[in-house]
Amino acid sequence: MSVEFWFLIGAALVFWMQAGFAMVETGFTRAKNAGNIIMKNLMDFCIGTVVFSLLGYTLMMGEDALFGLVGVPNLDLFTHFKEFIASPAEGFTDASYFVFNLVFCATTATIVSGAMAERTKFSAYCVYSGVISLVIYPIEAHWIWGGGWLSQIGFHDYAGSCAIHMVGGIAALIGAAVLGPRIGKYVRDKKGKVTKVNAIPGHSIPLGALGVFILWLGWYGFNGAAATSVSELSSIFLTTTIAPSVATCTTMIYTWVKNGKPDVSMCLNASLAGLVGVTAGCDALDALGAAVVGVVSGILVVIVVEKLDLKLHIDDPVGAVGVHCANGVWGTVAVGLLANPDAPAGLSGLLYTGSFRQLGLQLLGFAAVAAWAAVTMLLFFRLLKKLNFLRAEPADELSGLDVSEHGLPSAYADFMPAVDKYAEFGTGDQIVAVTGTTPAAEAIPVKKEPVFSGDGHKFTKVEIVFKEERLFALKEAMNKLGITGMTVSHVMGYGMQKGHTEFYRGVAVETDLRPKVQVDIVVSAIPVRDVIETAKRVLYTGHIGDGKIFVYDVENVVKVRTGEEGYDALQDVE
Repeated sequence: MSVEFWFLIGAALVFWMQAGFAMVETGFTRAKNAGNIIMKNLMDFCIGTVVFSLLGYTLMMGEDALFGLVGVPNLDLFTHFKEFIASPAEGFTDASYFVFNLVFCATTATIVSGAMAERTKFSAYCVYSGVISLVIYPIEAHWIWGGGWLSQIGFHDYAGSCAIHMVGGIAALIGAAVLGPRIGKYVRDKKGKVTKVNAIPGHSIPLGALGVFILWLGWYGFNGAAATSVSELSSIFLTTTIAPSVATCTTMIYTWVKNGKPDVSMCLNASLAGLVGVTAGCDALDALGAAVVGVVSGILVVIVVEKLDLKLHIDDPVGAVGVHCANGVWGTVAVGLLANPDAPAGLSGLLYTGSFRQLGLQLLGFAAVAAWAAVTMLLFFRLLKKLNFLRAEPADELSGLDVSEHGLPSAYADFMPAVDKYAEFGTGDQIVAVTGTTPAAEAIPVKKEPVFSGDGHKFTKVEIVFKEERLFALKEAMNKLGITGMTVSHVMGYGMQKGHTEFYRGVAVETDLRPKVQVDIVVSAIPVRDVIETAKRVLYTGHIGDGKIFVYDVENVVKVRTGEEGYDALQDVE
């Protein structure tokens, strides 16, 4: 009873991983598609539950048939429910096995969502979720876990590096390749050759990080739920902790050396890569073996993500192929290389015993499952594409799938980036230490300067666009100048400061929309020249991008509440 209870708790942890996948995919993509991503992660589990109940479960766990290729379908879940939930003399109830295998099936399905994000029709994704949970996953999972031919010959995939992650990763690779890249991702010349790769950063790294932590927690159930002793469970928890930790450290160092700065999103991917890499052998590796898996996973995920984008020009927004496909393969093979006979599984890896047997079995299993997944998914996605059922229309993709697919104007209703926090702290109007060499005329250009006649009744609007962190200083300086009213807006500036090349997932970010603050001030009695010079003094740091100042003539000013016009409308005294 206690072992089966942990088995079900582990299944619940695996279900919770759906939330992790949803957060990672949402954070690594743009805000205009957040609702669509959430809906896909919800429905691949719900649709998967329906079809897995009807056929998928028995194809996977039914009585072995056709020489270990498939289980015999039945409807015992519906027709013999009393027996289905009854406790057997040995093992767990069929109901426990059903729930456990269902949540693993859902994990396989959801991997594809991120790789095909931001341009796939929701209806096509629903069909895909049904097909992979109905037939594709159950058949190959039967080979490995349902008493099929791979399990009979000794192939080892304890928790799914091959059966789940590699299969989901292959589906993601083929789906992304057949679907094509997001609009604007690659710039092509007249001959169709890619001349430039554009980075499309995700809208929320914190959401992505939350997803990774949720997944890591869930992975203790993913890898450990089938453990039948405390010794086995503790060994699995140990390897499941070491591999992703080492992978993340490896990626941090690798990207730091390669790009000059550690890549946040790649380190998040690395944590997942290490988890995927250790999943097949979590019960067969020792601490050293788990660390080796982590080192390779940390490097492999970066190489695959970058090569896929920069060389093969396959658009995978979240790195699903690098995380799941590449490291699913590596994790499967690593069992044959690094299995320690002293670990709970008792397998003989090549590097510990000199035996090639387990490695040969792992390679055979990898090849068979990969061939099954590649052929079936290629045929399926090509069929959807031929029927014009796969990709969203360009106009829908540009506006965002939240609107076009779900009628959702924004997943973040009534929310916009706030600028008031920048008015709550600062260094006052003190002159900022000049750290750059750009002249003030270039760093804070004034786009128009009218002739100041000084007649006392000329109205002039001064529009200042600058870095958010200088808002407090500018506000204080304007107060001391006698300006008590201004309009503050959050805007996005297009461009990038010269001399700075940053990288997002290995791709150079040459231009970007950056948050700025726009302050509008209308003056009459206070000389416009004083406003301009004060703003330049406060904002100047010596770098391109310090700000811009625009000056406009204003014909009249009207105070709505009192009806006052002209100079009187600008006065705050009642």
